[in-house]
Amino acid sequence: MKRMTKMLLIASLVSSVVAGNAIAEEKNVLLKTQIAFGTNLPALGSPILEVAKRLHVLSKGSIKMKVYEPGKLVAPSEILGAVSAGKFNSGYATPGYWQGKIPASALFSAVPFGPEASEYLAWIYYGNGRKLWQEMYDTHGYKVHTIPCAINPPETSGWFAKPIDKPDDLKGLNMRFFGLGAKVMEKLGVGTVQLPGGEIFGALEKGAIDATEFSLPQIDQRLGFHKIVKYNYFPGWHQQATLHELLINKDTWQAMSSYQQEVVETTCKASVVESLAEGEANQFEVLAKSAEKGVKLRYWNPLMLKTFKTAWDEVVIEQTENQFFKKVWDDMSGFRKGYDLWESYAYLPREKVKP
Repeated sequence: MKRMTKMLLIASLVSSVVAGNAIAEEKNVLLKTQIAFGTNLPALGSPILEVAKRLHVLSKGSIKMKVYEPGKLVAPSEILGAVSAGKFNSGYATPGYWQGKIPASALFSAVPFGPEASEYLAWIYYGNGRKLWQEMYDTHGYKVHTIPCAINPPETSGWFAKPIDKPDDLKGLNMRFFGLGAKVMEKLGVGTVQLPGGEIFGALEKGAIDATEFSLPQIDQRLGFHKIVKYNYFPGWHQQATLHELLINKDTWQAMSSYQQEVVETTCKASVVESLAEGEANQFEVLAKSAEKGVKLRYWNPLMLKTFKTAWDEVVIEQTENQFFKKVWDDMSGFRKGYDLWESYAYLPREKVKP
C-alpha cells in the first residue's frame, strides 16, 4: 500500500512538472486590443478589463492584453479591418459595427424581436451560430478568429423629448440608432445616424438629433440623456440581447499554443456569464430612482409594437436578398422554431407589468 502511494505521488509530481514546463515554454503573446465601448461603461465596455486580468493569470503570464479606449488607434467601425490587416492584433466590439460591409454581421450582434440571451447563447454554442459566425469572416476575406466574449440583457428602446403614442409621432425625427433596428426606424420616417456613445449627449444638446437609443438604463443615465430627453421607452424590441466578440488576428491566433487558445476561449466564456449577470443586476435600482431625475418611463403600446414588428418583417425580406444574411437568418429561424416548442412547455407565463 505504501509502495502504491509512493508511486502515485511520484506520478503526480512528474505530471505537475511536465505541465509546469509546458506553461513555462509558452511563447509570450501581447494582444493589443482596440475596444469599441469605454471601460467606464458597466457590462458594455468594462468586461474587457476582467478578460485582460484573467488571461494574464490563467496563462501564467504568457498572455498579456493592452486595452486601448475607443478611438485611440482607430474608430470603432474600423476595428475589424485593422485587426485583419495586422495594424494591431486584437479588437473587442459588437459585430453590428461591420453591417455596412457585411450585412449578416448584424445577426451576431442583436436581432429585432430576436432571441433573448439564453436562446441566443443556445444557438451560438450548441446550434450553428458559432460556426456561421467564423464562416462569415472567412467567406468575406477577413483574417480574424472570433470568440463570443460578452452579452448584454435588453436595452432601453429609446429616449424621446415627447410621448410617442402612434406611428406618425415618429415621422421626421432624427435619431441615433444602431444595427438592424435603424432600418426599421427608417421605414417609419425616422432619419437615423450611428454615433459613438461619447458623442450622443453633445448631439442631443446641439439639436443635431432629436432622440436616441444606446444601451442599458444604467449606462444611458450615466451618459446624461435624461437631462435633455425625458421619455424613456421600453421594451427594447430592437436589442433583446447584444453579443460582443473578441477578434484576434488569424496569424496571432495560429501562433498561439493550444493551451493559450483554450485560456482565451475559457476566459471569454466566463466573461459572457459575468457580463450578463452584471447587466441584469444593475438596472432595477436605476429604474427605481428614475423619477427622481425626471425620467418618465414608458412601455410601448400594442399599436407601436405591432408597427415595429411589421416594419421589421419588411426589413427581413430586403436583407435576405444577401446570400449569407439569408443563410444565417434561415439557420437561426429554424433553431428558434424548435426552441419555441421547448420554451412553450418549460417556462412560466410572464406577466407584463407596464408602468
